[in-house]
Amino acid sequence: MLPLTAALRAAAVPGFARAVAVFSFTVALSAQPVRCALQRHPALSHSSANCWSHLHPANMFNSYNVNLYHSKALTSPYPGSHVERSQVPEDKMGWLAEWKDYNPVEYTAMSVLAGPSWADPQINDEGFSPKFNERDGEVERRSLNGLYVVENGRPRNPVGRTGLTGRGLLGRWGPNHAADPVVTRWKRDGSGNKIVHPITGKNILQFVAIKRRDCGEWAVPGGMVDPGEKISATLKREFGEEALNSLQKSPEEKAALEKQLHKLFSQEHFVVYRGYVDDPRNTDNAWMETEAVNYHDETGETMDNLPLEAGDDAGIVKWIDISEKLKLYASHSYFIKLVTEKRGAHWSEDSGSECRE
Repeated sequence: MLPLTAALRAAAVPGFARAVAVFSFTVALSAQPVRCALQRHPALSHSSANCWSHLHPANMFNSYNVNLYHSKALTSPYPGSHVERSQVPEDKMGWLAEWKDYNPVEYTAMSVLAGPSWADPQINDEGFSPKFNERDGEVERRSLNGLYVVENGRPRNPVGRTGLTGRGLLGRWGPNHAADPVVTRWKRDGSGNKIVHPITGKNILQFVAIKRRDCGEWAVPGGMVDPGEKISATLKREFGEEALNSLQKSPEEKAALEKQLHKLFSQEHFVVYRGYVDDPRNTDNAWMETEAVNYHDETGETMDNLPLEAGDDAGIVKWIDISEKLKLYASHSYFIKLVTEKRGAHWSEDSGSECRE
């Protein structure tokens, strides 16, 4: 693997004035099959065997020389279609690997081409001049991972080739930003005492989980960042819509919910992960990025005043005990594991599975 400075020099694009950051990532992501085509939620594979939480993932792209391999972003057929990606050998995945015969399939879903408010026009449409690597009006085209290459007018996936060009199901050329709120509390008995796991002796943590209507998998609530919206606002909005059914509430009920949500989301919190997401919807020209944030209700009193009710694209919502036995959508199990480590909560009955520095 090239040193970072050498990689930066090698990635220079003739005719471009900007230096381009080349990212690497220490984890090879798992290659589990993907069955759901999700429009709102990002998907990031996780690999507990690699034990990489000690890399402080919130800053990993800025602070570490790492190497990320696609897994879900090579999924065929492309979600929601019969389109097969061009096969990308592992040694040709990186853009620094010369591949003159690379001829990826071009695909953008009709739902995107229809021109909804959340989608860009086609790259060559008259009057469309996106400002990549910048804040473009209300649209955030900057990546959480730094600068990305723009080649022939199209942004280039910073991780490598995916076997598909265009946007697929994603609305934006380049980064498509999402946010995932991880809301937690301690599991307590009828007397209000924290419940300790009988084997590890650690307190058991719970989080608010939703069951996706589209694929039936349990997940952390979350969704896409609207143009001009702050991440903090997205986190609160998505939690309200999916876990509290705020969209169906009366104005009076919404006002009461907003008061409690403000109290919860104003408490101490920490960023679990922020950056590129290995998602089955990713293409060579469009990709998912997310920021996952943990909001912890230490006493449980705030959430007692927020009755859970499934809404938006959530079929069911409930508190779930956290442990390594959880099988969650995409990378959400990994996000949850990081939270338990931060909170010193129970995760695994097998001490050998814990990460060691």
